[in-house]
Amino acid sequence: MSGIYLFDLASMQARHLAVRQATIAGNVANANTPDYKARDVTPFAQILARTSFEMAQTASTHVGDRGGFVRTVEAKDGWDVLETASGVTLEQELLKAGTVAREHSLNTGIVKAFDRMLKLAVKG
Repeated sequence: MSGIYLFDLASMQARHLAVRQATIAGNVANANTPDYKARDVTPFAQILARTSFEMAQTASTHVGDRGGFVRTVEAKDGWDVLETASGVTLEQELLKAGTVAREHSLNTGIVKAFDRMLKLAVKG
């Protein structure tokens, strides 16, 4: 039986979210830069697949593709909104930033709950 490394997993996701947030901020900052291409990060599930961690999926809606490594956004990934001359859609970037904030809140909430559970087990 292998151990559960929840804190390592949460730390890895927090680093991934930090990279994604920095990438989104760079897209917004360069929205008016000529020839700048919008960038995004690979989904966390793909990064997790390259590690020894495995996630169990109990329902199809529990684990989905989420935003480590920077990749260029393809034209097919675009949205039906007005874009700047640089290919950065501010509305899309703001929605991505909101997604990162929600994922970060979930991450910290799980870590806090697991920490409380461990403390109760030690007091026991």
